[in-house]
Amino acid sequence: MTHDREKSIFERLKFALVHEWLTPEATGGSELVVKKILQHIDAQLYALIDFESSNPQSYLYQRSIGTTFLQKLPLARFGVQKYLPLLPLAIEQVDLRGYDVILSSSHAVAKGILSSPHQAHICYCHTPMRYAWDLTFDYLKGSRAGRGLPGILTRFLLHYLRGWDVASANRVDYFIANSKHTARRIWRCYRRKAEVIYPPVQIDRFKFQEKKDDFYLVVSRLVSYKQVGTIVDAFNQSGKSLVAIGTGPELEQIRALARPNIQVLGAQSDRVVEEYMSRAKAFVYAACEDFGMALVEAQACGTPVIAYGVGGARETVRDIREYPEEGTGLLFETQTATAIVEAVKNFEESCDRLNPNVIRSQAARFAPTIFEKRYLAFVERCCQEFWSGKLDQNHRLEF
Repeated sequence: MTHDREKSIFERLKFALVHEWLTPEATGGSELVVKKILQHIDAQLYALIDFESSNPQSYLYQRSIGTTFLQKLPLARFGVQKYLPLLPLAIEQVDLRGYDVILSSSHAVAKGILSSPHQAHICYCHTPMRYAWDLTFDYLKGSRAGRGLPGILTRFLLHYLRGWDVASANRVDYFIANSKHTARRIWRCYRRKAEVIYPPVQIDRFKFQEKKDDFYLVVSRLVSYKQVGTIVDAFNQSGKSLVAIGTGPELEQIRALARPNIQVLGAQSDRVVEEYMSRAKAFVYAACEDFGMALVEAQACGTPVIAYGVGGARETVRDIREYPEEGTGLLFETQTATAIVEAVKNFEESCDRLNPNVIRSQAARFAPTIFEKRYLAFVERCCQEFWSGKLDQNHRLEF
């Protein structure tokens, strides 16, 4: 594609951006990626379902967003995942023939959009479909649908989804991964290479505080793979003060498990979360995350992190034992209460050597401006490589 001094490719080409679902409850890292992309690329937005364009509190309020037939199904507003067998079919019904470039933000099926040979498809992959791959056995074990005859049908469905997931990966021209860990998973599942571009973390939203209070903190959805129960068990054993923030199907179970040294606060506002993060002695996390945005948010407050040392945590947290001058926390090797108790003990022996300013500097590596620069440059480079030709006077692609 030839360079145009008057117009960039972002002005000359028509872009579509596809995400899985847009609801007020979906406010994680993948949604932040969508928001940042839309701030810099004029793209028409599509999703399986959309309940944000009707939400006055959303930046997407009154925006035109394309959806699928799932939008009209009962209870879709409260979780389209209940229609899991229909998700591949639904995403394939979205007609994007009128666009030059398809951008997808995918953690399930968004990358499976149908495209034509003259369209470039660039996928920002937050994770290959977790319940079809890494979390298959957790999903089966923790669900009534995993037992008896329903269990057989569920296993068949997941088998089908894995096949579709691999096949649909061939519809993507360029993959971006949100971490090196995710890039390895993309290679494992799809045998495709991916460019690593870390997601944007709103580090300026979090208050930096050098002086910390004497309590530990976990902020997480209360679902089985997050291992919050394991953290609570560890602090039951140690007797140290822990604050747990978050909600989910395990909330009552966690409350029943917690002893008096543990406060289970349930769901809290962003303001409350930010306040606790800035004051905590350390942020504790026991899940294997593809990136782990909360780990970076804690460090933005100058708060050290004690985390399970697998996945994205190895890229965002610097273990004080490995980086004596630049440490930002401590990693433990197994998802057990015993390992967490030992990690907290080791942390307390070395926490005086942790510098809150160094911890904050580590978080700055994941600032939104860095994401924006790298993402836009990669998209431009992919477009130039994809066509390696020119646009005619009507801005149609020529080969």
